[in-house]
Amino acid sequence: MWKHIKFERVLDVLASVLSGPAALAFVPAISLAAFWIGGERTLVVAALALPLIFAGAATFDARANRQLQRRNPPGGMMAIDSFYNELEGMFKKVVTDGADSACLLIALDDYSDFLDLHGNSAANHLTDQFVSRILSVIRTQDIATRLEPNKIAIGLHSSHQLDLEACIQMAGRIQAVVEEPFTLNGAGVYVSCSIGFSLLSSVPKVQYEDWVDAAKAALGEAQRNGPSTIRAFSSETQRRSRIRANLRKEFEDALDNGEIRPWFQPQISTDTGRVTGFEALARWEHPQKGVLSPQVFLPFAEQAELMEKFGQTMRHHAFAAMRDWDRAAVVVPRIGVNFSSDELRDPALIDRLKWELDQNDLTPDRLAVEVLETVFSRRPDDVITRNVTSMAKLGCCIDLDDFGTGHASIASIKRFDVSRIKIDRSFVAKADRDASQQQLVSAILTMAERLNVETLAEGVETQGEHALMAQLGCDHVQGFGIGKPMPFEKTLDWIAAHQNKVNGMPKIGRKTGP
Repeated sequence: MWKHIKFERVLDVLASVLSGPAALAFVPAISLAAFWIGGERTLVVAALALPLIFAGAATFDARANRQLQRRNPPGGMMAIDSFYNELEGMFKKVVTDGADSACLLIALDDYSDFLDLHGNSAANHLTDQFVSRILSVIRTQDIATRLEPNKIAIGLHSSHQLDLEACIQMAGRIQAVVEEPFTLNGAGVYVSCSIGFSLLSSVPKVQYEDWVDAAKAALGEAQRNGPSTIRAFSSETQRRSRIRANLRKEFEDALDNGEIRPWFQPQISTDTGRVTGFEALARWEHPQKGVLSPQVFLPFAEQAELMEKFGQTMRHHAFAAMRDWDRAAVVVPRIGVNFSSDELRDPALIDRLKWELDQNDLTPDRLAVEVLETVFSRRPDDVITRNVTSMAKLGCCIDLDDFGTGHASIASIKRFDVSRIKIDRSFVAKADRDASQQQLVSAILTMAERLNVETLAEGVETQGEHALMAQLGCDHVQGFGIGKPMPFEKTLDWIAAHQNKVNGMPKIGRKTGP
């Protein structure tokens, strides 16, 4: 292999000499030597041969330059196919000579959020800086390629001195230079990165793809424990990766066979006591582990990129429940369904939603789209924002979830045509006994009234909290004090029992005046 490389280098040098301008200086000397050695006949042969030699050298040099361009494009990063070819060569060399090498993967944390908040131009500037900073740290004999705008792979040149500590030090240097602030519109912006790496000696030497997969597993581990985390591949990483792979398959099967479905928590009017809707809350009815809450499986669903499929499953069951309530002549005006950021980034979401509503004979006003407050801090022209505003124009009710804990502005509430704000349970808890809590809730309700927006208090657990929300003018309440989430089969009995309880119940008078 190395003899072949040395021969290619000799040819490269010869081609560059013969194809360069300096070669022309030797033409008179070559002609004179030919005449002196062989007379006129040799001079004629030299005169005919020299142009062919120069043309061939130029062609060879151009081909070499094209190969070099493919291997190291102008951005400083190798083409992906060239990178993997080189990495395979490094793998084979390490296996034969006993040295060690490492594959590193570096990913910018929260890149999609940065893109949403700052736009494509700023994101391109960030990723260009990302590339240049990494290239400034790695050695000339190391190789690197860009896998995604925010993800770079590095292959460290094999060495007998390369070990776990050396790799950690290299990863630390990379992380330090990447996380230095960069300038955006005159202001310093800080980003972080996660790094996963695998020493070839720690990976079963089957084929070089296993080496790359090990680095990917280490990066995934770093991102789950991040931001700004470094992880090395180990047998424990491999074990956890295998468990997650099994759980992913189990989760996908659960979506398909109906184990994951919504349970429904009632929402009632503080004025009439009547049911005004249900919120669809995900539950995994696991055959061995029992009922699992979303806190257990939603983080995994996000990491496994299954949120869109999960959202479609939830809407399917929620809309079917609305259809069945209608057929049973039970009045449930609205169903609240949570939409994740992954779903809201789908450009085809509106068309799919129209089809789903039509399939279940539901009008858009029967759907309450529950969106986290952080969504409304995004740029007005991004896909998420366009989808939210399109759903509002379609006639869906837009519920601003967990109000008071995010970054939504009053202007955003009006711009996105929010129908209702859901006061986070952290403000509602013990509000009937805590004067400061009561002041916060009262301020939110006053703002909502001025904006002509409905309100719903989450996490109502006691009669005192329920009574206070009604007195302060909150329109709807939801929480364990009203009803716990329940499978659809139990909702009809709950509604009937609640209606019997409402009959004859005295209304709670609201406060008058400011």
